[in-house]
Amino acid sequence: MPDRKEGRQSSVATRDWVEVQEPPLYKALLHNDDYTSMEFVVSILENIFHKSPQEATRIMLNVHEKGIGVAGVYTREICETKIALVHELARQNEFPLRCSMERA
Repeated sequence: MPDRKEGRQSSVATRDWVEVQEPPLYKALLHNDDYTSMEFVVSILENIFHKSPQEATRIMLNVHEKGIGVAGVYTREICETKIALVHELARQNEFPLRCSMERA
């Protein structure tokens, strides 16, 4: 390889573009139970998942009727954080609300 000290230039191959992949997404799922109040679920959906009151009510009814509902779709780290917040608030309010995630 030529040396610059001797007045020669070296050639360097560069890549002008880098392929970027989107991170995988995960669904945050709320699970129905017989003890958690509907009002608490709506509150969780509004405050943690930033849903409108109408959308939060629709999701809560879906969870109630079907046993499970999608609260939102996020990257893994954000989904894990939201699930931890749901579990902590549920524990503080003495509700057994369960939230899980699965690949979207």
